[in-house]
Amino acid sequence: MALLRCNFFSDALQLSTSMTVILPQRTYTQIGMSGAGSDRDRYPTLYLLHGLSDDDTIWTRRTSIERYAASLGLAIVMPNVHRSFYSDMAYGGKYWTFLSEELPALARSFFPLSAEREDNFAAGLSMGGYGAMKWALTHPGRIAAAASLSGALDIASMVRGASEWIKPTFELVYGGRELTGSGDDLLRLLQQVDRSEGPKPKLYQCCGTEDFLYGENVTFRDACRRTGLDFTYEEGPGEHNWEYWDAKIQDVLKWLPLR
Repeated sequence: MALLRCNFFSDALQLSTSMTVILPQRTYTQIGMSGAGSDRDRYPTLYLLHGLSDDDTIWTRRTSIERYAASLGLAIVMPNVHRSFYSDMAYGGKYWTFLSEELPALARSFFPLSAEREDNFAAGLSMGGYGAMKWALTHPGRIAAAASLSGALDIASMVRGASEWIKPTFELVYGGRELTGSGDDLLRLLQQVDRSEGPKPKLYQCCGTEDFLYGENVTFRDACRRTGLDFTYEEGPGEHNWEYWDAKIQDVLKWLPLR
């Protein structure tokens, strides 16, 4: 695998930002692991999203994601979105536009990444789990599968019941508007995709039973089960921490519908 830190300018954000990228590399003499390349011109791509207190380097610093993906021929793009909840903020940057529109186009201009729907996936933890599901449910014609690890999946309830420490963040992101039934509400987006005649993404969700977001995850799980979507849910002992996410990202990689 090749590990790159890419610094670039974003027109959507009107500032310089960064992404960390893992690219496949076929290797034969590397001791301790083997790397898979691809016979195709363009790599399938997983957009792997960070949580509220993290940045684009966090998955490589807290997990062995590079090693886990080495045999898959899969590129992994990890963008930096700060504390934006992957949204066009009321008082801040247009991070939803950046993620869903600008980032894929830029990444494909820099690296040999496939633009085909069947080769594009999203996953993330906590805030990133929300972003991954939002992306797949808003643009099911672009993202074939999405995975949430301990995701913040019932955002309307989360904002209404927000603790004092996170209220300023929600005010900056959403500006006090009601989120129920909006384009930021995953429960509404689920129903919209389920009723549509267009493509439908595969969904994977996991959460530890000791996680403080477990209740929100149960709400989203039950909503998914009321749809006809291809949905996989897993739960078990675990908290909101990297021990859990390092283990579960391996399950996500095995679950991805790679061609």
